[in-house]
Amino acid sequence: MNKKRIVIALGGNAMLKRGEVLSAENQQHNIDKATVLIKQLDQDYDVIIVHGNGPQVGLLALQNSAYNEVPAYPLDNLVAQTQGMLGYMLMHSLTEQGMSDVSCLLTRVEVSASDPAFAAPTKYIGPVYSPQDRTKLEKQHGWKMKPDGQYIRRVVASPKPVQVIEADTIVSLLDQGKTVVCCGGGGVPVVQQDVGYRGVEAVIDKDAVAAMLAEQIGADYLMILTDADAVYQDWGTPNQKALKDVTVSQMRPFAAPDGAMGPKAEAVIQFVERTGQIAFIGALQDVEQILVGEKGTCVRPACTVAPEDVLVS
Repeated sequence: MNKKRIVIALGGNAMLKRGEVLSAENQQHNIDKATVLIKQLDQDYDVIIVHGNGPQVGLLALQNSAYNEVPAYPLDNLVAQTQGMLGYMLMHSLTEQGMSDVSCLLTRVEVSASDPAFAAPTKYIGPVYSPQDRTKLEKQHGWKMKPDGQYIRRVVASPKPVQVIEADTIVSLLDQGKTVVCCGGGGVPVVQQDVGYRGVEAVIDKDAVAAMLAEQIGADYLMILTDADAVYQDWGTPNQKALKDVTVSQMRPFAAPDGAMGPKAEAVIQFVERTGQIAFIGALQDVEQILVGEKGTCVRPACTVAPEDVLVS
């Protein structure tokens, strides 16, 4: 029986809770909890896992800059390192859950050298810092810092993905019955040259890459798992309501670039519009209920429910 393919974009919170020490032990503990839930999909779906790496790549960059005897490694190298580290941890944990056919693929993602994102860094990486340390950090490391809630974090360029270069290899692994961990940290960012590709200083948004990958490999579903249990209308007000089952047009107002939900909304809109398939946004712990419409937000090309049933408390 041919299984349907589902691309899961696993948020950084699945590997490290905000404020936790970025230790291998903490990350493995969180990953183990995530893979217990992902295992529930193994029987019915071909699973492709894309994961974030913001805290991890930022820590590597920080450790990099602390050793002055060797020039700091560029961000594309550090993204590749996090792909290996987190991919290994996910493979190890998924195997312990009984998913024996798991592959982790070092994945490059092409971006455009002329992308305006290189001139306006917005992607958070690394740990959070106290706002009073901003001037010192920017001067000491040459970083660009921006507020992240009550903290500040380093930001780097986040160009839009053009294509996942190893997409055909991912399809080949799926055809062999593998669960595939790929495009970690949004993929290693590269630009095309006359011959081949070269890496660039950037970190690509993993949700945007997950949407592009899902389109390239003909996935049936895209699921973005995050802290929030759904997308909310009027979030933070007494009138807030969860969006349960919506169309692309109803989701579009949430794709504002300055909002926390913006990149996720943009990613699901892109996937649904380009493929005519279905996408979901929800919480990791609700993964099974999301797929049957009991939890999370479902985004469709056309609404399949009565308008009064779209919003649920």
